[in-house]
Amino acid sequence: MGFPGTWMTESESVVYRVVPKCACSTIGQIMYYSDHGRFFDGDIHDSTTGLHKWSQDVSQPLIHANVRAHRSFAFTCVRNPYTRILSSFFDKICGIQRNGRRYRGNMVPLLIQKYGIEVGGDDGKQDFDQIASFRRFLLFARDSIRFRKPMEPDIHWSAMSGHVSTFIVNGGRYDHVVFTERFNEGMQTVLDRIETPHAVNLAEIPRFNESEGHGPTRAHPVEDYFDDLSRHLMWEIYRKDFQLFRYDFDNPGNKMPKGEVDLDEIHAKLGD
Repeated sequence: MGFPGTWMTESESVVYRVVPKCACSTIGQIMYYSDHGRFFDGDIHDSTTGLHKWSQDVSQPLIHANVRAHRSFAFTCVRNPYTRILSSFFDKICGIQRNGRRYRGNMVPLLIQKYGIEVGGDDGKQDFDQIASFRRFLLFARDSIRFRKPMEPDIHWSAMSGHVSTFIVNGGRYDHVVFTERFNEGMQTVLDRIETPHAVNLAEIPRFNESEGHGPTRAHPVEDYFDDLSRHLMWEIYRKDFQLFRYDFDNPGNKMPKGEVDLDEIHAKLGD
């Protein structure tokens, strides 16, 4: 299976396991900058040179050898499950993607038909009941993850623990987990532990939010989207994410982690 979703700098200074919707655009650009002294011109997900990615055939043997020997500092980044799935909804379901089309072709029409979801019209900018539509989307997310119906689960709302685990199961080991909510602090820990061809000053690094502007703006506080049933579904889907990454399941309005992650626990529980 190898190491899907894994990126590595060309200098092999650092290895990163991507978790979608968890600051991956900014992290990728920091890695690119640390090697080349400039940012990639465009969405870092579109780069095919300048950064090793498992999705690039030429990069696979290099990433495989590095990770299995643990030659470089390895990390990943996680985010509060409540805000992560809300971001996925507004970006991927309600938003128009950078190619000018809906995400995954016929998925949104299917959700409108089968789950009664509204998405703000053809351009995603009209008013609609965000709370009702999000809760219906959450039901679809549960169905796709638990039952793989009406389609396979999507990487943007499948559990973070699933993404993180593939790296461990196939022989990798993490040295650090960054919280999106404490991004500068977490990334500084990474940068302090590695040597890069070009120095990175986090205070001067812009945020590369490639999903920004794709969809409507969230109109309500996070907690308003999650009633008792929604929270039940969140626990069913993301129980490991809340527990392993120390996020507050009981209070959707608290986006901050409640404590530091235990790397030994993560490797033990996700390494089966």
